[in-house]
Amino acid sequence: MGLEKITVDVVSDVACPWCYVGKRRLEQALKEWKGAEVEVHWHPYQLDPNMPKDGFTRDEYLVNKFGSIEKVRAMTDHLTTVGKEVGIDFDFSEKWTSVNTLHLHQLLHVAGHEGFKDQLKERFLKAYFVDLNPLNDNQVVYKILADFNWDTTKVDQIMADEAIAKKVKEQIAHSQSIGVTGVPFFIINNEFGISGAQPSSVFLEAFNKLAPIETIADGESCDQITGEC
Repeated sequence: MGLEKITVDVVSDVACPWCYVGKRRLEQALKEWKGAEVEVHWHPYQLDPNMPKDGFTRDEYLVNKFGSIEKVRAMTDHLTTVGKEVGIDFDFSEKWTSVNTLHLHQLLHVAGHEGFKDQLKERFLKAYFVDLNPLNDNQVVYKILADFNWDTTKVDQIMADEAIAKKVKEQIAHSQSIGVTGVPFFIINNEFGISGAQPSSVFLEAFNKLAPIETIADGESCDQITGEC
């Protein structure tokens, strides 16, 4: 009997553009995969846990981190090109802001218990990198969560809950303890680690190693090695 289920644990941050690309490439692999059921679990990570609550403007953040905007232009241009290939319209214009993502992970944590973490993750990533909605603005967050029937009181309670924040930080610490130093990072059935936004073919290769598609009947065919038919 073949493997019944494959689990994919994804460690990522909302403030990570390659996490957005990796999400799209994983989704493409899932569309192509014809084998065992795949179950995806999202886990938090913070690239910059010391980011102030008010965040930084694009220029402040990039100059502080890389020295100058010019030094990262090639990086953002490359990301924009790759993004278009997977259906993401990245916008790194002046309106883009960088924010502390802890409160977003707290909301995602509870959304996971209510069954819509994947959908909320997508909304946050789109708001951050495409729509350029400042996710450190509570009004922006309220508007997004209203689509999931959360009122402002519930959102405020979750973002202010120190116990939830502690759980998120513990999950991040666990990921770091098992060797995750960059995101996105994908753990397949606790057997294979995939680092970075790899092509969908890499995910499919891992799935095949765990649960190869079974051939239930053989007919006349051409040999893939010799070419004989």
